[in-house]
Amino acid sequence: MNPDWTVIDGLQYSAWSREIFEQMHAGGLTAVHVTVAYHETTRETLTRLGEWNARFEAFPELIRPVYNPDDIAKAKTEGRVGIIFGAQNCSPIEDEIRLVEIMRRLGLMIMQLTYNNQSLLACGCYEDEDSGLTRFGKQVIREMNRVGMVIDMSHSAERSTLEAIAHSEQPVIISHANPSHFHPALRNKSNKVVDAIAANEGLLGFSLYPFHLKNGPQCSLDEFCDMVAWTADRMGVDRIGFGSDLCQQQPQTVLEWMRNGRWSKAMDFGEGSSNNAGWPDPLAWFANSSDFPGIAAALMARGFSDEEMAKIMGGNWVALLTRVAQPRDTTGPSKEDAA
Repeated sequence: MNPDWTVIDGLQYSAWSREIFEQMHAGGLTAVHVTVAYHETTRETLTRLGEWNARFEAFPELIRPVYNPDDIAKAKTEGRVGIIFGAQNCSPIEDEIRLVEIMRRLGLMIMQLTYNNQSLLACGCYEDEDSGLTRFGKQVIREMNRVGMVIDMSHSAERSTLEAIAHSEQPVIISHANPSHFHPALRNKSNKVVDAIAANEGLLGFSLYPFHLKNGPQCSLDEFCDMVAWTADRMGVDRIGFGSDLCQQQPQTVLEWMRNGRWSKAMDFGEGSSNNAGWPDPLAWFANSSDFPGIAAALMARGFSDEEMAKIMGGNWVALLTRVAQPRDTTGPSKEDAA
C-alpha cells in the first residue's frame, strides 16, 4: 500500500484498546470515524467524549483527535491515527436545535439523522412506512449545514434519504453501507439512492460488515472487488471510500444496546432475520484494521490505478470533509427560501 496515501476508515465501533490502535497503525490508517453515540442522551454523549479524552491521554503516541479536516493531515505528519467523532443517531441533540452547534464545537463532525427507527428528524430503514423528513429534521439539516456537521443517512429509509439530499445545501454521505444491487439487506442502498448521492457529490463508504455483503461471512475478496468496481463505474471514482463498520471485540451486550437501545424489551434482529441475533463470523480477508493493505492490493490487481486508489482509500473522505465539515456563511437564501 502506497505510504503516500491518506487512508481513512469511515466507520468503526470497537472495544478500544492499545491493541486495536496498533492494528490501525499496522493497516496504514491515517484516520478513523468512530461512533460516540447510538442512543445516548446529551449528557451521556458528553461522557463518551470524555472517555475519548482519556484515551488521547493514555495513548498520545498512537492517536489524536480530529476536530477539523486539517487535523487529518496533521495526524499523518505526526504518525498518529486521527479520530473523527460521529453519532449514529440524533439522540445527542435530543429535541433542541441549539445543541447541533454545541456538539459540533465539541468535535462531533458527523451525525446520522436516524438509527434504524423513526427519529425526531426522519425515518429509519427498518420502519414499515417511510414518512420522510420531519419539520424538525429540515431545520436540523439547515443547522448542520451552517455549523459544518456532515449529514449521514446510513441507517435511514429511502424517502428520508432522498429528501435529505434534496433539502441539504451540502453533500450528504452514506458512511457505511453497500449497494443493494449486490446484496438486498435493509441497510443497503438502492440504485436510486446511490445515483442521488453521486449527483449530490456526496460519498458512499463500503461496509465490510458481513451481513451487508453477498454471501455474508463467506463473501470472497473477489466478490467485494466486483462490488467496488461496479459502484465506481456507476457513481464515479470520486464518490466512494471505505466505512468498514468494524465492531471488534464487542460483547453481546453492546450489540443489544445498538439494536434495542431503550425502546424495546425484545431483541431487535436488525436485518430482518433472527439469524442476525449475534455478531457475524469475520470475513476471511478482513478481521481487523491491519488487513486494509490486502484489500488495496486486490483492488489494484483489479485494475484501479495508484491515483484512483489514493482517492478510494481516503482522498475522497478528505475532500468531502474539507468541503463540508466547517462552518459556512448562510446569509444567502436556502433551498427552502428559494422555493
